[in-house]
Amino acid sequence: MASRTLASLEALEAAARSALASSNRVVIKIGTNTIMRREEDSPRPLARGNGIDVEYLHRTAAQIAELSRAGKQPIVVTSGAIGMGALELGLSRRVTELRMRQACAAIGQIALMDEYRRALGVFGLVPAQILVTRDAWDRRSAYLNLRASVEALLEQGAVPVFNENDVVSTAEIGDAFGDNDQLSAYIASKIDAELLIILSDVDALYDADPKTSPTARRLPFVRDIGPALVAAAGGAGSEFSTGGMATKLKAVAVARDAGCKVVIAHGREERVISRIIAGEPIGTLFDAPHGLKNRQRWIKNSRPRGSIEIDSGALAAIKAKNSLLPRGVIAVHGRFDRGDVVIVNQAAKVVTSLSSGELEQVLGRKSDEVEAALGPGAPRIVARPEETVFLEERDEG
Repeated sequence: MASRTLASLEALEAAARSALASSNRVVIKIGTNTIMRREEDSPRPLARGNGIDVEYLHRTAAQIAELSRAGKQPIVVTSGAIGMGALELGLSRRVTELRMRQACAAIGQIALMDEYRRALGVFGLVPAQILVTRDAWDRRSAYLNLRASVEALLEQGAVPVFNENDVVSTAEIGDAFGDNDQLSAYIASKIDAELLIILSDVDALYDADPKTSPTARRLPFVRDIGPALVAAAGGAGSEFSTGGMATKLKAVAVARDAGCKVVIAHGREERVISRIIAGEPIGTLFDAPHGLKNRQRWIKNSRPRGSIEIDSGALAAIKAKNSLLPRGVIAVHGRFDRGDVVIVNQAAKVVTSLSSGELEQVLGRKSDEVEAALGPGAPRIVARPEETVFLEERDEG
């Protein structure tokens, strides 16, 4: 029985890897520890200088050019700005203080994009720098405008190069992604990419932490992310990076909601991008058999502006694909406007038709009593079924 299950899984992996060659839009995330020079590669100490591995970047640019010549649309999500800025300032330790991280990012972004321009220019490609904050995903208008801008760049044959705008985004005010693994997944979701390649200093996902468990096994193919995989994920990254395997699994979940396959692989593997596209069994491939529709993904991945508590009858109703009505609302938390995304019973997210103030006036009331309280033309429902996404929901169509 076990052998049949293994054979079936191997067949599914072979089919999924073979399908990677047909991926049109490919997002490539390059981690800090991948793009920066290592001590053993440098003829001089890394305490000064921008610290980027120019030879590695040129080899990567050659593979990006291969994708472009094959008619595909490569998109890059790059780390390294903070690390490069830190090295320019002679800092040899991990930068943690917010002001210094922002200062390092401001210095490092210039050097980083200059190297991308040089490397891609060798192959006749034009990079386009896009600095984003979390707010670009939470506001629907900004979400759609950014998507349109990326589409225009791709139509012109440019290579979008994304990075989080660390100069202005801060966790304290809630507009930071926190790491570029998450950012790459949101980008893959936004632009309907078929494949996300996360290049890092780890070669794959393991069933245990390989640093502490000598029996840890590499997992070449994953169909579902269960609690055991999450528990096996490691901690934070090293000197200038912030990501670890746990954050990568969160990124995988976001991308899979969009029907986007993900490969986590070691960025220093020879011709790693080209070989992944060719279907070679490199790293860990996360399959994505189904995906949510674009608007559902936006709702699910937006940060809620507030929360609503509803009774058991209302929860059963929205699970049955019915509208959420004011009568079922028992409490409102936070301040939000019409059209904002709010979380319901920590189980679903909805686009609310009523503001928090309006909802407080009509909670518990019947729908035909809403206009009497809020005035003529006021919405009689809180959220429609098509504006409701359960947090574990997948589109099976």
